[in-house]
Amino acid sequence: MPIPASELPQFQDELLAWFRRAKRDLDWRRTTDPYRIWLSEIMLQQTRVAAVIPYYQRFLARFPSVQSLARARTDSVLRRWSGLGYYSRARNLHRAAKQIVLEHSGEFPRELPQTLALPGVGQYTAAAVLSIAYGQPLAVLDGNVARVLVRLAAVRGEPREPQLWRRLADAASDLLPKDAPGDWNQAMMELGATVCTPRSPRCAECPVAPWCRARAQGIADSLPAPRSKHQTVRVTLAAAVLLDPRERTLLLRDESGGALFSRLWQFPALAAGRNPRQTLREHLAQSLGVPAARLEALAGARHAVTFRDVRLLPFLARVEQLPAVPSARTPLLAELDALPVSNATRKIAASALRAVQAARLPVSRSSQGPRDRAC
Repeated sequence: MPIPASELPQFQDELLAWFRRAKRDLDWRRTTDPYRIWLSEIMLQQTRVAAVIPYYQRFLARFPSVQSLARARTDSVLRRWSGLGYYSRARNLHRAAKQIVLEHSGEFPRELPQTLALPGVGQYTAAAVLSIAYGQPLAVLDGNVARVLVRLAAVRGEPREPQLWRRLADAASDLLPKDAPGDWNQAMMELGATVCTPRSPRCAECPVAPWCRARAQGIADSLPAPRSKHQTVRVTLAAAVLLDPRERTLLLRDESGGALFSRLWQFPALAAGRNPRQTLREHLAQSLGVPAARLEALAGARHAVTFRDVRLLPFLARVEQLPAVPSARTPLLAELDALPVSNATRKIAASALRAVQAARLPVSRSSQGPRDRAC
């Protein structure tokens, strides 16, 4: 444990007092409803707080309870998540809500084994929800907490290495005050997120600086050891925006589970070779029955997904009639947000809309006839 047992009560008091004084006012901190706390924890995975807040508010406006989420259609859930990324989180959240209603009478489970049995819920999420909502004495360990612990004890090594991670989990449990586990866990996470930051930690503002060995040794900036990263993979993707005279377009759903479109609705697309236009033209002819399509190159865009650096090459293909593809959708180009689509698809659509408007063919929402969204 990084703190001497005799000094632990003072250490705990200092950090809890700081948290109650300096904590950010966040929606999910104004409730003990386990559904809302669970939702916030899932949304915050690999996502910044500022980005999560509007999604959290809109999601709860549509699905205010675990029962309403369990009853929803998957597309409706994904549409409210659209743009937040890492869509497996939304799918698992939806599956878990159904399981909670079916197996736990609509109440988030109170015990760790039942909580860990929920789709998408691991040790960190379970500990966070159970401690904050129910006061269970479970310590959390995420990247922010690990960084605080590493600096407190001046630990060398990469924190995610399994043996070191287990040591950090034990240290987190040793520090946990059993009478305030929820506040404590939030305080540790808040300290890592706002003061004990990855770069340029604000040690002068830290409420527990007197106990920090890394600060005393002048090595806080160099800890923890940097995490090994995936080598960047560069991908070029050609996409076709088919557009009929009513300004409708064709969207397909890729069920292969690719990271770029996340099994959401997307434009016909494929990895581009040396001749993206010709490759895409052949793809449209063979897979969709669109022969000899005239492809107008649109402004490209860059897109990042985990370790992938993606170059998007969109092309506009004006057609008299969209191909009849089973299970496809044919929304108005200007109304793609009515469907769950990824940010990559949004970038492609924005490029096409700019081209349409530049050609003095404004996309109308009112005079295009009925909105035929299904072939």
